[in-house]
Amino acid sequence: MEVNEYQKQAMTTLNPELNKKDVLINSVMGLCGESGEAIDIVKKWLAQGHELDKERLIKELGDVAWYLAEAATALDVPLEDILKANIEKLKKRYPEGFDTEKSLVRLQGDL
Repeated sequence: MEVNEYQKQAMTTLNPELNKKDVLINSVMGLCGESGEAIDIVKKWLAQGHELDKERLIKELGDVAWYLAEAATALDVPLEDILKANIEKLKKRYPEGFDTEKSLVRLQGDL
């Protein structure tokens, strides 16, 4: 599936009563909530001796994807544009691949 097609299909389940501002607020709150659910699964695995619940983690990551698509929709941006911009940022930050020093010391304006 293409990422913009995912965005289009996922947003068929968006609450049509929300205005753009509310969609954006809902999306960033949802990203925080679903990320918290994902880390809780990992925490239980790392710190509490549980087996990694891979299936549940996959579902939570899917929810993260939904809220990311919602945020892109609220901003009137194709999800693909957000992903492409992130890759360009990473290429500038780590032109030779990940580097610990570059991850610790960022150039001015590098967000």
